Amino acid sequence: MPAVPSTVLKVSQNYFIRGGSDRYFFSLAALLEKKGHSVIPFAASQPENLPTPWARYFPTAVNFSSPSPADLVHFLYSRPAARALARLLAEHRPHIAHLHIYYGQLTTAILPILRRAGIPAVQTLHEYRLACPVSTLIDAQGQLCQACSGKDYWRAVAGRCNRGSLARSLLSAAEAYYARLLGGVVDHIDRFITVSHFQRRKLAELGVPAQKMSTVHNFVDVSQIAVNPVQGEYFLYFGRVERLKGIFTLIEAAAPLKDTPLLIVGDGEARAEAQALVERRGLSHIRLLGPKRGEELQQLIGGSRACILPSEWYENCPMSVLEAYAFSRPVIGADIGGIPELVDPETDGWLFPAGDVEALRDRLLTALRNREQTLSMGLAGRKKIERLFSQERHYEQILDIYAKVL
Repeated sequence: MPAVPSTVLKVSQNYFIRGGSDRYFFSLAALLEKKGHSVIPFAASQPENLPTPWARYFPTAVNFSSPSPADLVHFLYSRPAARALARLLAEHRPHIAHLHIYYGQLTTAILPILRRAGIPAVQTLHEYRLACPVSTLIDAQGQLCQACSGKDYWRAVAGRCNRGSLARSLLSAAEAYYARLLGGVVDHIDRFITVSHFQRRKLAELGVPAQKMSTVHNFVDVSQIAVNPVQGEYFLYFGRVERLKGIFTLIEAAAPLKDTPLLIVGDGEARAEAQALVERRGLSHIRLLGPKRGEELQQLIGGSRACILPSEWYENCPMSVLEAYAFSRPVIGADIGGIPELVDPETDGWLFPAGDVEALRDRLLTALRNREQTLSMGLAGRKKIERLFSQERHYEQILDIYAKVL
């Protein structure tokens, strides 16, 4: 009988939903609690945080908008986070720690605290931070890049990979080097969970020990989501509004399709630029709605004809694909990263070459011209979720990972 932890410490920089990794953080916590585990959250204290009695242990967040010298130091190594976690562990005893994205706010300062307390640690990897100081394997020009090769982080400074900024890139590289100086993330984490086979292979290629990684795809709980046989009349993108997400490729592809609305839901660094482009070209059928959550987002997904994921970086297991399927909507996705692991062409969606405007426009037109096929593909996606990405299957896989380190 595998060991089963009764109390799980869940660690993330955010205790609110900003992106797909945050949604997964909360979904997994809810699943563990549903199965009878106690869950202790640990995150940075931020105004957007959801209420929790555990907030009294949360350290003060780093101010990224107008950082002080202390904020810059805490970005590299957060003594407040280390002290806060030590205080929590002195008063409560979790059996295992499950980490998500924690650097920048909590930093690697928390890892020796867990180790000294004798608490096994697993980490779900939502991107490529172990090999790339800016997490994305994307350079300043928006091109795929592996120049750092998991160790030569100075190349990120030379290329100004963090938003084209020398200062930001220097800070990112310093954080990566400092983490290695402290013994390295790999040495402090007992098991890494990759969320796609592509991610696991890519990280192994870049130096992360393959024997410390296991793949567990994300999941969606569809128990309260009805199958939806009614097709909508608009296309939908929901996620971060950033250049690496292919937002501008999507706008160009949809620009001539003036009879079919394209709704862009989310926030991000490229939102203002995208809004300006839409207004300048008079693309009134393309609307940027800003961030939506909960029932409002669910209604938008369920009311669409198809959901689009035009990413131009190595996506792993994007929640937007799984959530589209959960609401019986097909997916038009770029053939990059882990997306092809989720989309079966002509069965539950379509793939197109990442960054190819004409190919994406062709897939949009195909979805418009083949109404019955588009509807049946959405229903096939729903069946796939129930079969391969259910909460029951996910729970079994996560429990198996926990058992390996207990």
